[in-house]
Amino acid sequence: MTKIQRNSKTPKDHGSAPQRPLSLAACSRVWAKIGILSFGGPAAQIALMHREIVTQRRWLSEQQFSNALSFCMLLPGPEAMQLATYSGWRLHGVRGGLLAGGLFILPGATVMLALAIGYVYFGAVGWAVSLFTGLKAGISVIVLQALTKMAVRGLTHPMDWLVAIAGFIGIFFANVPFPLIIASAALYGFYRRHPLTDHKSVITLPATRNTGLTLVQWLALWWTPIFVIDFIVGSDQLAAIGYFFSQLAVVTFGGAYAVLAYMAQDVVGHLGWLQPNAMMDGLGLAESTPGPLILVTEFVGFLTAFHAGGLAYGIAGAVVALWATFIPCFLWIFVGAPYIEWLTDQPRLRGALAAIMAAVVGVIANLFLWFVLHILFTDLTIQHYGPVSLLVPDVTTANPTVILIAVICGALVFWRQAGLFTILVTSSALGMILGG
Repeated sequence: MTKIQRNSKTPKDHGSAPQRPLSLAACSRVWAKIGILSFGGPAAQIALMHREIVTQRRWLSEQQFSNALSFCMLLPGPEAMQLATYSGWRLHGVRGGLLAGGLFILPGATVMLALAIGYVYFGAVGWAVSLFTGLKAGISVIVLQALTKMAVRGLTHPMDWLVAIAGFIGIFFANVPFPLIIASAALYGFYRRHPLTDHKSVITLPATRNTGLTLVQWLALWWTPIFVIDFIVGSDQLAAIGYFFSQLAVVTFGGAYAVLAYMAQDVVGHLGWLQPNAMMDGLGLAESTPGPLILVTEFVGFLTAFHAGGLAYGIAGAVVALWATFIPCFLWIFVGAPYIEWLTDQPRLRGALAAIMAAVVGVIANLFLWFVLHILFTDLTIQHYGPVSLLVPDVTTANPTVILIAVICGALVFWRQAGLFTILVTSSALGMILGG
């Protein structure tokens, strides 16, 4: 869980609610502000929300915020977006949740679409190639930083290391499907004896109404457009995008980098929708926009559909990818929000989550190695040894420019503790200078 620094100038208990009712319009302005300023990945986004809705405005208490964050980390998908949705739901029900979550997504989605359009028309220009070369070197360092942070946070038990190693070996050497890795880790974590699972829950299951109806409504909202596209409109490519990202929304525990690992395995390796370089360019663009990093799915949806049918079709692909990515997030929150306190106190559920997070560390290690190999070397081949496959680079095709930029960015991150913005600007500038 992301650690939040307490403000010593605020009361010990930030209060459970404001003293007077807040209008939906007033809340919307704050949520829009959060959406516009939400650069820097989930840790920075969660810290921003904490400052705005706990420290400054006391819309949620510290305990409410902590329980909600723990619950969101149990879910697949972007925890920061889901936390924003919960804060809106807590104050103004479903309308508030839709506005808070929607405004968290909309600024970044708008910028990402504009960048994706620019990418397909100008991405092959010399200066753009140099810029993206530098950006990809910087992104590899950012992924390594995320990997180290998750390892420190998620590998707290000796068996967690074995789960992480098993996840890495399974996906890197044997191409084990990502959902199978997650399911296996969850089952192991649920049944193993561990301090997380050695105490009993003290919170009783709350009595709620209309949970089933809410579930049915949001499932229908999620799947009806995809079925219409598939069976009535008859657009195979858009339907494939909808089905793929809907599957992604269910199994991608561990945040955006886990999503990327899955996409790198399927979108690039199995489906052949994108080339590795385009996948890495998409991550670079997502890192430079506000909102959740998972907006890279919009980039993938746009490029996939654009190559199949042009600009209008590409925009439709982006919309379908966004729909399949984020509608499930609203579903998880609106169905599960009344049960947050009970769910976050279930020891075996927390044990399953701990094992999933350990497996995700291994999956992200695979993503980092996959990135590095494709960034550093021009030519790579896949060699098969029975059930094992190995990605082997041609060392004579190493790119010294990328190596230099990666080393500089690595020093800035791990020695100087430079932030995301500094790394993105530095790597892009070095790419333009050295590549030009």
